[in-house]
Amino acid sequence: MNFFELLSASERKNNSRLCVGLDPRRSQIPEHIQKSETALYEFCTEIVDTTKDLASSFKPQIAYFAAENACDVLKSLIEYIHETTEVPVILDAKRGDIGSTTERYAVEAFEVYKADAVTANPYLGTDGIAPFTAYAEKGVFVLCKTSNTSAFQLQDCLLENGQRLYERVAQLASTVWNSNCNVGLVVGATVPDEAFAIREIVGSMPLLIPGVGAQGGSLSRIIAAAAGGGVLINSARAINYAGTGEDFAERAREAATTLRAEINEMARQKNKDVFLSTTITSSASSKPQK
Repeated sequence: MNFFELLSASERKNNSRLCVGLDPRRSQIPEHIQKSETALYEFCTEIVDTTKDLASSFKPQIAYFAAENACDVLKSLIEYIHETTEVPVILDAKRGDIGSTTERYAVEAFEVYKADAVTANPYLGTDGIAPFTAYAEKGVFVLCKTSNTSAFQLQDCLLENGQRLYERVAQLASTVWNSNCNVGLVVGATVPDEAFAIREIVGSMPLLIPGVGAQGGSLSRIIAAAAGGGVLINSARAINYAGTGEDFAERAREAATTLRAEINEMARQKNKDVFLSTTITSSASSKPQK
């Protein structure tokens, strides 16, 4: 199965649109494991164990591991997820460079770490995306309209054809870059109006949505705006650090359980289909571009 088929199966099995981020920072993990030589691995695998029936995907952020000189831990963690769950892994790397370098980044993500999908930066155009999408069985989530406060400085720039830059990214991602039908977009929960505009451009293409919780995004508004295709609501800090004691894994499970229920209830109330299972990315499912 390719990535989106794996993701769809995981969604159906766990009745979940929740993507659990894994962002370990040694200084923030519970004191009782901080000094262990395997602290980061222990912390992350406990989060995985306690949420694997609640998540549709896991998303480790590569920078958190690299900053701790723990890239070997990241590799072992992804292996552990694959061995103990049926939940796919999105490596949050946001890579992007010229073709030859991006080809190396693609090898890193898919052959070294063996992630099922990756996040990618589109600023360099096709050269920065094609080496990832060439792995037809893997997924590629392209940054489109992000949730950070300064995103407007570039992403909202008006082009000569009347499009905003983020709209042009959405258009390219759903057509030129999606020849293998393995592309999704990253769209922040803090920009529901823009998310609605993006959905109009890309049809049912899956959207990975960070920014609910700590960044202030409205779950209700983003589900209403992004409906009509697959939606993955990402949460990392609110789940990872829901507890600070020896019961941190239990607290993480409670947080994940609550958020999954809120997502599902919000979709039910608004009568919105945001499951990937009915909208797996395909050339036919994306709206034609004018």
